[in-house]
Amino acid sequence: MNRSLFESTRAGALEMSNRVVMAPLTRNRAPGAQPTALMAQYYAQRASAGLIVTEATAISHQAQGYADVPGIWSDAQVQGWRGVTDAVHAAGGRIVVQLWHVGRISHVDLQPGGAAPVAPSAVRANGKTVLIGADGVAQFVDVSEPRALRADELPGIVADYAHAARQAMAAGFDGVEIHGANGYLLDQFLKTGANQRTDAFGGSMANRMRFPLQVVQAVCEAVGAERVGIRLSPNTPANDIVDADPQPLFEALLKALAPLGLAYLHLIEGSTGGPRDLPDRPFDFWRLRDVYQAAGGKAAWMVNNGYTPELAQQALAQGADLICFGRSFISNPDLVHRLKVGAPLAKANRATFYGGGAEGYTDYPAWQG
Repeated sequence: MNRSLFESTRAGALEMSNRVVMAPLTRNRAPGAQPTALMAQYYAQRASAGLIVTEATAISHQAQGYADVPGIWSDAQVQGWRGVTDAVHAAGGRIVVQLWHVGRISHVDLQPGGAAPVAPSAVRANGKTVLIGADGVAQFVDVSEPRALRADELPGIVADYAHAARQAMAAGFDGVEIHGANGYLLDQFLKTGANQRTDAFGGSMANRMRFPLQVVQAVCEAVGAERVGIRLSPNTPANDIVDADPQPLFEALLKALAPLGLAYLHLIEGSTGGPRDLPDRPFDFWRLRDVYQAAGGKAAWMVNNGYTPELAQQALAQGADLICFGRSFISNPDLVHRLKVGAPLAKANRATFYGGGAEGYTDYPAWQG
């Protein structure tokens, strides 16, 4: 299959100038969950990507799990995001917002009224979140003990996802990506390590898939499936998540997603931001794609995790449609151009990844070669 990383392509209603996708990257620069003009500058600098997926964005106050991450539930947030989408579109780019509920990966200091975070089951994760200290410096702290959601609360969260999707359209986004990965709420419902329920939302694979599928269907109804993608991470250990048998689970999930007409599926291969190959958690991603397509699924296949130009070309030859690049976009706002001409990539300053201002955010220069 002779595909180029730099040719135009389409995923559902999303028309892209190339197959390079900027992955969602949490940067903790939205005080009060409000998108800012600095964020608009940051994303516009990276608009040469075929598609930008924003940093994970909370669908409600309850959905927040980290300090100074943006939200999209209020009208003020919509106006803030409108500045971002206008800037990206003026620079010729396309951008979707990633809709996020963290579930148990949160802290009481971030929750409404200091309440406990919510989860499928009252199982505390061995994980960290980010708070901003009085000195303005990001600090990592243990997540709080969650409480189990009642079944009668779930329709309200489904409605929050649909509301956030409609807000995204009002903000000028080209589409939305549902965050179903990395040990956050939807992933917690899917996987046995976090879901110990005995009602209609726990136990069997069909039961564990029920709530995530309700969310996807509601979002598709809200904005049109051709503008909806979903991010999944079948075998990542991120945020202390694990499933006893992920291969049949995700094959069943993708069979259920196949008829919905989604724009794309975003697959994290291996450990999020870490090793691609996990001998203790084997998973066959190409088999997963074959199962999805055999079930009639036509969404673009987006791959993510540790991709180099060489690996990207191999994946395209195997049938991938879109390639996500993450941290390299932090320090290389012109990453697409650098990849195209073979220019060296600038190294990022890890100390400025989370929180702060323009330093390590909008001050990385373009390639001058």
